[in-house]
Amino acid sequence: MRRFSLVSLFSGAGGLDLGFVLSGFYSVVFANDVLLPAVQTYSRNFGLKPRYCGDAVEAEAGTALACDVVLVDFTPLRDLEVDVVTGGPPCQDFSIVRGPEGKRRGVEARRGRLYAHFVRALATLRPKAFVFENVPGLASANRGLAYKAVLEDFSHLNTRWSEVGKTAGSGVTGGPEEGYEIVFSGVADFTKLGVPQMRKRLIVVGIRRDLLGGSPERLLEVSRFFAYKLGGGDALFRKYPLTPIEVFEGRRLDELDEAYREVVKKWDGVWLEVDNEHAWRWKREVWDRLALNIIEDYLLLNGVHYRSREELERALEEHEALLKELGYYGRRVEDINPPDGSGSLPREAREVLERLRRIPPGENHEFVKGTRWEIKGLMSNTYRRAFPLTPAPTVLAYGGGGTWGYHYERRRGMLTNRERARLQTFPDNFLFTGTQSQMRAQIGEAVPPLAGRAIAEALAHVLNSIT
Repeated sequence: MRRFSLVSLFSGAGGLDLGFVLSGFYSVVFANDVLLPAVQTYSRNFGLKPRYCGDAVEAEAGTALACDVVLVDFTPLRDLEVDVVTGGPPCQDFSIVRGPEGKRRGVEARRGRLYAHFVRALATLRPKAFVFENVPGLASANRGLAYKAVLEDFSHLNTRWSEVGKTAGSGVTGGPEEGYEIVFSGVADFTKLGVPQMRKRLIVVGIRRDLLGGSPERLLEVSRFFAYKLGGGDALFRKYPLTPIEVFEGRRLDELDEAYREVVKKWDGVWLEVDNEHAWRWKREVWDRLALNIIEDYLLLNGVHYRSREELERALEEHEALLKELGYYGRRVEDINPPDGSGSLPREAREVLERLRRIPPGENHEFVKGTRWEIKGLMSNTYRRAFPLTPAPTVLAYGGGGTWGYHYERRRGMLTNRERARLQTFPDNFLFTGTQSQMRAQIGEAVPPLAGRAIAEALAHVLNSIT
């Protein structure tokens, strides 16, 4: 297989791009993000030279540029014949409006400024393929009309660019002659790929239309291939997900029975301390059903109703293989001391830790409602503890007031940034730059590298078959 060149926009710390690099098929030639700490992290791990923008900046191969994408001129990269452009532009300002009835304009798209500059990069560089990622909510925004407009922009870039370019304010006059065939578009569930947290992202993959030869059969074949690969392929993670206790302890499930039992036993009697309706219901519906055997409880809590011994063993072997690929196997996260400080335990107020001692794994602030530990919380992720045997709650980038993500150990409160990074499947040798809050943001905003690798491998297979 040949190697492909990649330009990354809205790069953040580079989770998606790290997956592309780890696949072995891609080299990043340019990256851009507006936040300096993220660019410093990117430069530190990808070997690109950091650059900082002035009033306007020409993109330069071999650099990671800290600059508003609005100011970036992509034309110097055109001679590289870039293969792939990746990016996840924020689309909060993308809307669909109705024009004045008298003018019969019907439905009109008002594209987000940053999204328009992602399209500008496609129109300028004309890559063989692109990968666009975003929040799942974009698919339903404006009753799905915004998402429909995005897909049509990509599909008909040659004719839509003049309209999109009004937002970008660019002098680029045209895109690829026929636009892009959309070979995958939908919300991907990354737990099916082995990511040990509940994480979904909207993914759109496009291949330049001229490369597919205009064959409907070939397009259908490629689309089915992407759906299969991003749905987990023939791996068993969709049924047997990887878990927080495995990535934190660095062992597969059947090697952690004693450690699991020690974690759970410390929560015995918490319903007596809290003594409200929620706590007693938890005792009946969760605690009383636990066998305190790691395999039995894992199967129960993940709804695995039927399995053969052979299938279970295969799943555990897949877990072990993935832990080894990620570099976690045999390395407890508590035992490593990364030089970036990401393993440091956050300092927390005594009253917060006392509250958390009454909120068991899998529960949130509502567990102590009506007690002296109550706190007003409107979101389900407020003081949400991970459960050791089910995918963790989504790792968040921002927010205070109990949104940091919390360990299943009763003695613990917030997750460390390195624990968050493991839940995101960053290797331990991936080092972050910035304050603890800045590192948290970089980790929480990233696409898990493991998911990026699945996308990258599928795309490399297709590109090699058609170029």
